[in-house]
Amino acid sequence: MRFASLGSGSRGNALVVEAGTTRLLVDCGFGLRAIDARLARLGLSAEDLTGILVTHEHSDHVSGAFGLAARNGLPVWMTHGTHAAMSQQQGAQPPPVEVIDSDEAFGAGDIEIAPFPVPHDAREPVQFVFGDGAVRLGLLTDTGCSTAHIERMLSGCHALVLECNHDAALLEAGDYPAALKRRIAGRFGHLDNAAAAALLAGLETKCLRHVIAAHLSERNNRPELARAALAGALNCEPDWIGVAGQDEGFAWRSMG
Repeated sequence: MRFASLGSGSRGNALVVEAGTTRLLVDCGFGLRAIDARLARLGLSAEDLTGILVTHEHSDHVSGAFGLAARNGLPVWMTHGTHAAMSQQQGAQPPPVEVIDSDEAFGAGDIEIAPFPVPHDAREPVQFVFGDGAVRLGLLTDTGCSTAHIERMLSGCHALVLECNHDAALLEAGDYPAALKRRIAGRFGHLDNAAAAALLAGLETKCLRHVIAAHLSERNNRPELARAALAGALNCEPDWIGVAGQDEGFAWRSMG
């Protein structure tokens, strides 16, 4: 199994997970031309995709999802709450989707997908653990805090893509309105570097081969701060921690 990011941050998010002949796009927060260009960087085209998974209805995760699905005849999986919220946003009935349970694993080709609920200011948000029978990839972004269930789901993974949205001091000192600062830092907002590190420190990590800091704020965080926080939790060198950039994402990471 391998995975790569097309971009991660407040201006758009998309991740590709591949095992065997199955390639899943997780979220699609970019327009069609941008998605095509970003897929091409990975040696892929939209025709190579098996389907699209949606974590929640915020535009930086879904703005291109229905357009890509309609153009390429791709199935889309999301929770009932996300489907209802996206239907309202679209102003018309969206293309047919496969509604998933936020606590029930399912399969897509060569990949098993285990959704899990997260505390975020969306209708019914989820994140995912992906497996191919040998290795597991855990994805966690867009959550305001950790939970015992989140930690159970992510323990023992071979790779993690983990939200480090902001540095608490930079957010507090920045020029965002007070209400927006409270939303970002709140229990239904986004993980800061220290919270992400604390979560990581509590996981079983003996199988861990990759850790990627993701969904970094361009105004309220710095890659070196996110790397340092996660490296401190693992007692490793900061350079071992990857970062998913807004424009470049990150290249393929192989899990063997």
